[in-house]
Amino acid sequence: MRIYAVLDTNVLVSAMLTRHKNSATKRIIDAASDLSLTPLYHEDIIKEYKNVLQRDKFGFDSTDVENMLNVITAFGIRVDRTPTKEVFVDEDDAMFYEVALSKESAYVVTGNIKHFPKKPIVVTPSEMIKILENNGLIEKEE
Repeated sequence: MRIYAVLDTNVLVSAMLTRHKNSATKRIIDAASDLSLTPLYHEDIIKEYKNVLQRDKFGFDSTDVENMLNVITAFGIRVDRTPTKEVFVDEDDAMFYEVALSKESAYVVTGNIKHFPKKPIVVTPSEMIKILENNGLIEKEE
């Protein structure tokens, strides 16, 4: 079974900021790297990732940013956006949801769950880890 997910930018930021190797966001990036999770992306999302991850306030090393983007594009699948009539708190979040709609059984993984419609496809990083564990794609944390 393959699990497809669109990763909200805040998931990448959190994964890059954390010092805890077992944090949910870090484990999600690791799952993408080891092919347990297949990221979905669109060029609009990649542009946002680059824009946000290169902000001075984070101070991320440019090599680390490129490595993160390479994980998404090398192990992920580029898909088109499927327009939706859902209303978003922040309209910039619509693209993540629309990309998830383009692939059957795909999820949106976000730390800002309140910014998205209350739908089963919108999950937190911790919920995504549980989904991956329950499907035997990653080991359960003890």
